Amino acid sequence: MFNFIIPFMVLILVVVFIHEYGHYYFAKKYGVGVTDFSIGFGKEIFGWNDKSGTRWKICWIPLGGYVKFFGDRNVFSQADQEELLKKYKKEDQEKLFVTKPLYQRSLIVAGGPAANFVLAIFIFLFIYMFIGKDFTSAVIDEVQKESPAEIAGMKKNDIILEIDNTKVDSILDVSKLIAMSTSEYIDFKLSRYDKDIVLKVKPNLVDSEDNLGNKIKKRMIGIRLSPYNNEINHVKLGPGQALIYSLNEVYFVASSSLKYLGSMLAGSGDSSQLGGPIRIAKISGQVAEFGIIPFISMMAYISISLGLINLFPIPMLDGGHLMFYAFEKLLGRPLSQKTQEGFFRIGLFLLLSLMFFATFNDLKDLGLF
Repeated sequence: MFNFIIPFMVLILVVVFIHEYGHYYFAKKYGVGVTDFSIGFGKEIFGWNDKSGTRWKICWIPLGGYVKFFGDRNVFSQADQEELLKKYKKEDQEKLFVTKPLYQRSLIVAGGPAANFVLAIFIFLFIYMFIGKDFTSAVIDEVQKESPAEIAGMKKNDIILEIDNTKVDSILDVSKLIAMSTSEYIDFKLSRYDKDIVLKVKPNLVDSEDNLGNKIKKRMIGIRLSPYNNEINHVKLGPGQALIYSLNEVYFVASSSLKYLGSMLAGSGDSSQLGGPIRIAKISGQVAEFGIIPFISMMAYISISLGLINLFPIPMLDGGHLMFYAFEKLLGRPLSQKTQEGFFRIGLFLLLSLMFFATFNDLKDLGLF
C-alpha cells in the first residue's frame, strides 16, 4: 500500500498545483488579490506567506486544492457586488474578483483547466522529442476462427489504417482505439494488396485483466498483430511535429472521454470502469513500477481528465462558473442569489453522487463488495 501512496501523492500534487496555478496566474495578471493558494483541503500541514500576502500551503486531505481570492464569498457572479463594495476602501475594491470585467473573470476561471491541458501537451512533447514516438505499422498476423474479426472478413496480412475514422499511427494504437470505442460496431479501414477496404466488426465484451493485473471488461475482436516486415519504427520527432502529435493526443483523449461518458448516460457504456481516488492511487503505484516515462504519461492523462471534468457545467466546478457567466452575458445581469443557490444544491448532489459511485467501483475493484 505504501508503494501506491507516494506515486499517488506526487501525481496529485503536480496535477492539482498546475490546475490551481492556472487560476492564480490569470488572477495576478488582472490584479485580483489572492489570499490563499492551497494544495489539499482541511488542516494546514505547513505553509508560508509570499511578499504579496498570499498564503501558500499544503493541507492534510490531498484530493484537490483551491485559490482563494481577496474578499471573495461567491465567485459565480456579481449578484452581491454592491453589498460587498461597501465593506472595502477604494484601493481594496480594485483587488476584488467581482469588480473585474466578465472576460477577465472568465479567463481566471478557465485558466485552471487550460493549465491542465498545457501540462499534458508539454509531457507528450517531451516524450515525443526525447524518447520518441512509435510508428510501427499494425499488420494482422492471425485471425482467430469464428471470432468477430473473421466473421467481419478480416484476413492475415491486412494492415490496419484507421479505427472509427481515427488514423492508426502505431501498432500500439490498435488496442487503445478498440478499448475506447463506444459504438456497437467498430469501423476498420484496412489495406489489402494495396487496396483500401472498410469493415464493420462487432466486438465481444469479455472479462479480462489489463497489463497491470486489474480486472476490466475488454472489447475483443480476435486478432493478433505483428510489426510490418518485423521492423520496429520508433522515431524522435522535431519540435513542430511533436507539438502536432501532442495536440492530437490531448484532443483524442478528451473527445474519447466525452464519448465514453455519453455512452454511460445513454446506458450503453460500461460504468464499472469509472474509478475514483482509490483506483487512481492503485494504478499510479503500479505504473510507477514500470519507470518514469509510463508514470508521467499517466500524469498527462490524469491532467487531461481533471481539466475536462472541471469544464462540465456543474455548479461548484469551473464549468459552473463559466455557465453562470454565460447567463450573465446573455441576460445583461447576473442570476439572482436564490437561483444560484438552487443550482448549487443540484451541483452538490451530482458531485456527491459521482463520488459515491466512483468510490463504490473502487471498493468493488479491491474485492470489498
